[in-house]
Amino acid sequence: MRPVRVVRSAIVFKTSTLLHFHKMLVKQKYRMLFSAKRVRRPGPKGPTKELIDAVVGMKRRNCTWGCKRIAQQIALAFAVDIDKDVVRRILAMHFHPEAGSGGPSWLSFIGHAKDSLWSLDLFRCESATLRTYWVVIVMDQFTRRIVGFAVHRGVVEGMALCRMFNHAIRTQTLPKYLSSDNDPLYRFQQWQANLRVLEIEEIKTVPYVPLSHPFVERLIGTVRREHLDQTLFWTAADLEEKLRAFQHYFNRHRVHSGLEGRLPDAGEDKTTLDFASYRWHRHCRGLYQTPIAA
Repeated sequence: MRPVRVVRSAIVFKTSTLLHFHKMLVKQKYRMLFSAKRVRRPGPKGPTKELIDAVVGMKRRNCTWGCKRIAQQIALAFAVDIDKDVVRRILAMHFHPEAGSGGPSWLSFIGHAKDSLWSLDLFRCESATLRTYWVVIVMDQFTRRIVGFAVHRGVVEGMALCRMFNHAIRTQTLPKYLSSDNDPLYRFQQWQANLRVLEIEEIKTVPYVPLSHPFVERLIGTVRREHLDQTLFWTAADLEEKLRAFQHYFNRHRVHSGLEGRLPDAGEDKTTLDFASYRWHRHCRGLYQTPIAA
C-alpha cells in the first residue's frame, strides 16, 4: 500500500477492530475444520417441480381462483391428493403476480333426490350499449348443474316468462319440483298453466328470507363475478352464446366446493393426467384455463 492509503486506513480502522476481525476468522476456520457434518433428517422433501409448475401455471391462468379451488382442480386432473395449505405455501414461494393483474336450507333437504328439484330465478344485465336484458337461469338443486339460460329484451310478462323457461329447459328431463321465490312474475296465469301442462309442482321460498333460496342466488353471483363482469356483450344472441359457453365450462370443467371438488356434470369420465404430458385448455374465450391431456 502506498503511504497515503496506510494513513487513511489507520484513521478508518482501529486496532481493536482489526484484532477482533482476526479472531473471528480464526474461529470460523476451526469451526469449518472440526465441526460435525450436518446430516439432513429423513422425511418428505416437499412437492415436486412438476406439481409446483402445475399449481403456479393454474394460478397464473386463473388469477381469481383461491387455494382450495386450485387444490381441488389439481386433485381432479392429476389424481394427486394435495392440501390447500400446500398450495398456499407453493404460491407464496414461487408465484409472483404480474402487474395489473350456518346449516343447509329446507330446499337442500328436498333436493337430496337426484333430478327431482330445480331452482329458477331471473337477473338483469346491461349490454355494451346500455340496453337492459333479462336472463332466466335454471339449475339442478342436487348436482349444482346449470340446466340452461334464456335471454329476453324488454318487459317480462307471463308469456315471455313461459317462453324463456321452455327455451332454457329444452331437451332436458323434467323434474318433479321447481323452486322459485315470491316475485309477482310467477303469479301470472300463463305461468301457472305452463307448469300444470309440464306436470311440475312449484315450491315457494320463505318470503323476505334470501337464505331460503341460496344456491341459485349464489350461482347468479358466480355468473356475474366470473363471466359477465369480465366481458361485454352487444345483442341477445351474443349474450346467449357467451352464457352457453360459461354453462359448458361450469358443468364439465369447474370444480365446486359444495360438491367436495367434484364437477356438477358427473356423467363425463375424467382421465387422470400426467405431470410430464399435459396442456392447457381455454374456456370462455380465454377467461379460464384448465389442464387436459396433451
